[in-house]
Amino acid sequence: MPPDGNLLDLALDRVRLRPMDDGDAAGIFAMYSDAQTTRYLARPRLTEPAQAAEVIAKTRAGYADGSSLQLVIERKSDRAFLGLCLLFNFHKASARAEIGYTLAREHWSQGYMAEALPGLIDHAFRALGLNRLEADIDPRNAASARVLRRFGFKPEGLLRERWIVNGEVSDSEMYGLLRREWLGAPRAR
Repeated sequence: MPPDGNLLDLALDRVRLRPMDDGDAAGIFAMYSDAQTTRYLARPRLTEPAQAAEVIAKTRAGYADGSSLQLVIERKSDRAFLGLCLLFNFHKASARAEIGYTLAREHWSQGYMAEALPGLIDHAFRALGLNRLEADIDPRNAASARVLRRFGFKPEGLLRERWIVNGEVSDSEMYGLLRREWLGAPRAR
């Protein structure tokens, strides 16, 4: 992972992937406090605005120690906070990491994730030299499964009752994407 001063800042067509900063607290809180947006996440929803500052602090710690790369998805036209995407749980010896993403509900079904995620995937395989990306989703989250399959992730198994969030037990469906699959795929995404 690159040190804090050299983090990815990637301008795509309509969105920009950039490092998180203190100005993102309101967007983070709004997104992670929304019950529909957080329905399938393996973390409880935020209930206090101060918790957004904790997310930012944890993200900065991940930048500093190289354990995660969490980026804001920002609309280029007006710099609106749209969501987050991240690489985490790096396993250096095996050149793999997990990928995650969340889009604020008011921005669903507008194609923003379809633009942002390939930018992060390409960065993971090309710049970071990873060989494999993994995703862990709640199998009830059909929209997330569609996004992953659209970009070539393959379902690889079900982990039963893997998460307990706010007293609710849920399974995890695991997906994987290999570098050779991504780099060898046609670019019409």
